[in-house]
Amino acid sequence: MATPYRPSGPRPNSSNQQNQRRDQRKEDKGPRRNDRIRATEVRVISPKGDMLGIMPTAKALDLAREIGVDLIEIAANAQPPVCKLIEYGKFLYEEAKKHKHQKSASKVKEIKLRPRIDVHDLMIKVRRAENFLYHGHKVKLLLQFRYRELEHPEIGVDTIKRAIQELAHISTSDNDPKRNGRAIVVGLTPVQQNRRKLVHNAAPGEEDGEDDSAETDGDEQE
Repeated sequence: MATPYRPSGPRPNSSNQQNQRRDQRKEDKGPRRNDRIRATEVRVISPKGDMLGIMPTAKALDLAREIGVDLIEIAANAQPPVCKLIEYGKFLYEEAKKHKHQKSASKVKEIKLRPRIDVHDLMIKVRRAENFLYHGHKVKLLLQFRYRELEHPEIGVDTIKRAIQELAHISTSDNDPKRNGRAIVVGLTPVQQNRRKLVHNAAPGEEDGEDDSAETDGDEQE
């Protein structure tokens, strides 16, 4: 009976092969880049965002190597595909930041007011609202009356109208201010991003700061 053939070299390490396959799967995730780009020609965008035009993929790869960046396919379905010259790590960071901003921009921030709030405190509230609107958040202005203040509701209406006016450069009102029980509620929507400007703040503040939604009125029973 013939002796079965057995290779004389070391046996392949199965764990190494599994790790290689796992690394390959990780590599396959995300947009195509560099030598993985299949198109023969691509439309190239520079690291600064300038359009460099259509060129053979091989030439675009040479340009990426010359600059010291990656060639990332950012629009695979375009004809030809659109690629950007950018470091892959920086590309992932920018995409994550963009996603975070889009997610946070859907939040509604609440700002609470009082009918007889003094001018200084009112402007503090206005500055906070302006910062939220600048970052793309919607703002809900909530003016609450104490029972004694219900005798003069016009004071509360004037107060919330002033707040709306102070924020008119960066937002539009979703509705007219109207009383609803012991409160007046107005929704503000930020204007388009390229039209947003700060008037009451010298510079943008924290993007996702705390609003007034957690505040409670210690004298609600008054």
